[in-house]
Amino acid sequence: MALALRTTITFLLCSAAGVTLASASKFDACLDRIRAEAIEQGIDQTTAVELLADVSPDPRVIELDRQQPEFTSTLGGYLESRLTPARLEQGQRLLARHERLLERITKKYGVPGHYLIAFWGLETNYGSYTGRMSTVRSLATLACDRRRGDFFARELLAALQLVDQHVLNPDQLQGSWAGALGNFQFLPSVYRDYAVDADGDGRPDLWSSFEDAAESAAAFLNARGWQAEQSWGLEVQLPEGFDLSLVESTQPMPQWQAAGIRQANQAPLPDSHLAAELILPAGLRGPAFLVHANFNVIMRWNPSRFYALSVGLLADQIMGGPSLFTSPPDDQPLRIEQVRSVQRELNRQGHNAGNVDGRIGPGTRNALRSFQAATGLPADGYPDPQTLTALGIDLNASE
Repeated sequence: MALALRTTITFLLCSAAGVTLASASKFDACLDRIRAEAIEQGIDQTTAVELLADVSPDPRVIELDRQQPEFTSTLGGYLESRLTPARLEQGQRLLARHERLLERITKKYGVPGHYLIAFWGLETNYGSYTGRMSTVRSLATLACDRRRGDFFARELLAALQLVDQHVLNPDQLQGSWAGALGNFQFLPSVYRDYAVDADGDGRPDLWSSFEDAAESAAAFLNARGWQAEQSWGLEVQLPEGFDLSLVESTQPMPQWQAAGIRQANQAPLPDSHLAAELILPAGLRGPAFLVHANFNVIMRWNPSRFYALSVGLLADQIMGGPSLFTSPPDDQPLRIEQVRSVQRELNRQGHNAGNVDGRIGPGTRNALRSFQAATGLPADGYPDPQTLTALGIDLNASE
């Protein structure tokens, strides 16, 4: 009777999630492989068996994975929801409160405190919400999903290692839908490799110890190549008639100055020979930026240009820097299926957008520039309404 009831419940849960019993069986087989891999890697069998016992796929995790704001928001909407006055004001207060600690961390790792505060604010709103989803269930769901299964299988193994090595207790494995943990939302492998016991209490605690959390974040950024005493970049103004073929190219700052680019407030570019990449994340109608190596380091934390810009801009504003001089256009956000339609049409016309994945990355931007140049549109690589109309994409079509 109990077995029949459990089977009925499993069927109902799987049906509600759009998951068949066959796919549930595949999930169990996937967990069996991960459990065997864990034991092969030296994780105690009891740890592997107990932590993966009775784990079921979480359909909400898949839904959130497919609807990440970096892929479904415009730049304007993304920044507006993150660079809020309340977050800025609290960041400034926390920078002052932790001044001595952050100065010590900066001296050790080269990462200025206002960047660490910006990461903290954007990841968990300064620790106010670190997530309550089961890390093991979330990672198991993603590890057994087709999109990035291998990546998340490694993260699940890392989570098991953290428990097996007594770095974390099983009940601490709660965080974001993607398995991220603590104040700075470290994935388990990052926690394992970079978490620092800065306060000397015997183990790194990225929830309750800001000292541990902040130093761990700085250690990670330093290991990823953070350049001390360099900025992430700056907002700039392009001259009339600027050669858009230079977008997303990297040049020394003097060459950008010679090309007529100035700071957004019309001042000359900083006197520097640093290399910088020109990006137009909202197209020619939006703000332009010259970004340095540290921008790419931020993207190694989260591979989204919107996210990296939000970190850099919030860090600048915490230090008294200005808001954007040029506001992003108020365009309608593209649904993932609409982006797929754009990619399919670009590929059909021979502009090589690459995989039809619903995400606008370098390949899609290059294909958009190729299409725009071929049709006499400003070749900025941005899917603005004019470009979408030329491609035959109807934003008002039903889903």
